[in-house]
Amino acid sequence: MSTLAENVLAAGAKTRPPMLEKGGYDTWKSRMLLHVEGNENGNMLLDSILYGTFEYKVSTFPANEAMGVAAVTRMQEYKDLSPKEKIRKDCDIKAANIILHGIPNDIYTLLNHKKIAYDIWYMVKELTKVIELTKQEKESKLADEFDRFTSEKGETIHSYYLWFAKLMNDINVIRLKMKPLQVNTKFVNNLQPEWSRFVIGAKQANELHKVSFIQLYAYLKQNEPDVNEVRVMKVRFPYPLALIANTYNPQPSYSNFKS
Repeated sequence: MSTLAENVLAAGAKTRPPMLEKGGYDTWKSRMLLHVEGNENGNMLLDSILYGTFEYKVSTFPANEAMGVAAVTRMQEYKDLSPKEKIRKDCDIKAANIILHGIPNDIYTLLNHKKIAYDIWYMVKELTKVIELTKQEKESKLADEFDRFTSEKGETIHSYYLWFAKLMNDINVIRLKMKPLQVNTKFVNNLQPEWSRFVIGAKQANELHKVSFIQLYAYLKQNEPDVNEVRVMKVRFPYPLALIANTYNPQPSYSNFKS
């Protein structure tokens, strides 16, 4: 018996069918059905996809006295089919081939054991639902992480930047859209209080909807020695009035910051 892969190679395809893209199942479905219908014997191909494979039937074959063959009742074979039935049967393989040419490898590997166009069509729909649900779950999880993201007490600006950069990389991988202003505001507003005066300087120096959080990090990094001094003073003078009376009040540096 031929394998599905062998059938695919044997059937071939005159034109490349539309490729299924993540998040675009409904569009792909309508385009694929139009593509299938546009092929030779398109109606039969659609029958294979939407209603199932052609089924052999039990038939009674008459006797042939001249050849000494008695009447027999058995399951049909391909050679027993009428020309129209043979076309319909061939369409099962061609329909499966068309669908398989229009799905990405990650889905194909999950259903390459299927041989019937109807089953493949149904499985693509179900697997797409699972993949889309997984994508939505990832988006929801990362959106929650973004909302909760903040700095830790005593954390270096480099450590804070690395964690934020990793989060943004994960968000970009799943193509979750966020505007630069939203990202940059999150980055600067969740630093510890000792960064507040430098955050104000960063906001004044540049428009947050134009720069990247990487540029903001570079700017804030040069002010870290002053922030560390404020931290030391907080330890020495834990009460606010004593701190105000004794702390050095540095001004944020605006040098070497490119917008």
